Amino acid sequence: MICAGIFSPEAWLLAFIDGLNRISWITFLALSGGIFAEISNELGTVDTTIGMLNAKFGKSPRALIISIILVLTLAGSLLGDACAAATVIGALTIGILCSMGISPEKISAIIVMGASIGSIMPPMTQAIALASTLCDTDPDPVVSLGYLTVSITLVVCCIYVSVCLVHKHNRPGVDPSYVIEMHHMTAREILRKGWKSLLPVGFLIIVVLMRTIPAINFDLGPTILKSFSITVGEETSDLYSVLSSITVLGGLTNGIVMSIILAIAVSFGFPSVRKNHKAIVSQALRNTAPCVTVQICAAFMLGCFYAAGSIDAVSQFAMSLNEGLLKIGGGIAMCLVGMLTGSQTTTQNAIFSFFGPALISTGLNPTYAALAGANLAMAGQGMPPADLTTFVVAGLVGAQLNRKCDPVKSMMYSLPMCICFIIIAGVLMSF
Repeated sequence: MICAGIFSPEAWLLAFIDGLNRISWITFLALSGGIFAEISNELGTVDTTIGMLNAKFGKSPRALIISIILVLTLAGSLLGDACAAATVIGALTIGILCSMGISPEKISAIIVMGASIGSIMPPMTQAIALASTLCDTDPDPVVSLGYLTVSITLVVCCIYVSVCLVHKHNRPGVDPSYVIEMHHMTAREILRKGWKSLLPVGFLIIVVLMRTIPAINFDLGPTILKSFSITVGEETSDLYSVLSSITVLGGLTNGIVMSIILAIAVSFGFPSVRKNHKAIVSQALRNTAPCVTVQICAAFMLGCFYAAGSIDAVSQFAMSLNEGLLKIGGGIAMCLVGMLTGSQTTTQNAIFSFFGPALISTGLNPTYAALAGANLAMAGQGMPPADLTTFVVAGLVGAQLNRKCDPVKSMMYSLPMCICFIIIAGVLMSF
């Protein structure tokens, strides 16, 4: 802001509010996810999940890690959103990863990589769908080729995690600070004993699937809010529209956030949750406080980037490139915007909206151009310092383990995934 010549306190305050508004849904997601994680601990959901994973894969830590990544990828491909997959499914794996003696930052990186790869994996792939639209090309061949390219990234990440982040001594139970319940029971026995604890998570998965599968396309949270009418003077509106129009508080209307809030409401059907709800919420707020503090600082940084014109400057830089430098400069610009915003959607709208058609005008196959754009956007999104998914997951890890989890350090651990995305994009643009 200072370098941009902006010294007015009012401008700084407006930039801060703008940044808070842009990532408010991430903050509310961290808070609601932290509460839901604490409820899962209370109900024994985490113990049931950890016990079943330990019973199946406890003797082979690398097989266990790969199975977790594959489950997260599958969840991301069905839900179409990395944050949703990491919050709904990834949160259940934090405990067993901790018991293996893996650091909080590595745990966060493993979950983020699995969920992020899943979010670009067809069929529910927002990145590829948006890139195809911006290139004005048929999405079907892009999606078909996407299965191959994303699978390559998945294999690379599985090898990287199993070789660099997890070792033979990282068996479940190595860390004595995290006790694995039901250690000597079979997976079937554990499921028979703890199936009730899985009901809130099952409900959450169903609600999220209902809002992401096009054939269903039913968003329960907004539907409930829209059923309530509010009259102000002579104007009547529904609760959803009113809430979504309020700065910062509009983040509560995010579909994933509302889905988790509904799951929290369902959890109150259990007597133990109703009895201990004050302690659950209090502990969740204490656990998520460090993450929320980081997010507030990140909101100020993001707001300043926009107010100072950093995003526009990168966009203008890419537009000024000649044909020879277009591919390299455009790719760098997409990665830079992704790093600054932490969002592949913003990256594509800001840069790829003109970079994609420009690539096609050079003779590049539209299918390759669209898929390259999707991979570059995902690479930029995952790079430090502003990956929103990592901020959410780091908050969940810190909340569940009651330990510090450095989100930027976690982003560095997941950097090989971003590099793989860049390499694939480079290969596609070379045809």
